[in-house]
Amino acid sequence: MKAREAHRLSDEELRQKLAEAYQELFNLRFQKETRELTNTARIGQVRKDIARIKTILRERELARLAQG
Repeated sequence: MKAREAHRLSDEELRQKLAEAYQELFNLRFQKETRELTNTARIGQVRKDIARIKTILRERELARLAQG
């Protein structure tokens, strides 16, 4: 997910994407341990997606707090 795409989503959609990303990360880690994972770079991509989503959610939270 690109940052521009994430900024267009609502908070609820971002939370849903975050939950999906955590589930995917869990599955990737499980595949890694069972030696079924073929694309190990995907773990890093998913971790970055999680960080990106959490950052956007936090930015929005801080903006709401600053407004009042």
